[in-house]
Amino acid sequence: MVTSNYFDDGHRVRIEVSSSNFPRFDRNMNTGGKIYDEAKGVVAHNAEHHSQ
Repeated sequence: MVTSNYFDDGHRVRIEVSSSNFPRFDRNMNTGGKIYDEAKGVVAHNAEHHSQ
């Protein structure tokens, strides 16, 4: 699995943010409870932090 990339000057990057990859990984209902028996979820809020 890739952990880093080099982007030369002038290259552009598109970022897609997702909170899940079900069924590859177990779902996360964002409640802090036990993942295997949660029935109702809470909306996740993602943030992107960046700088030059």
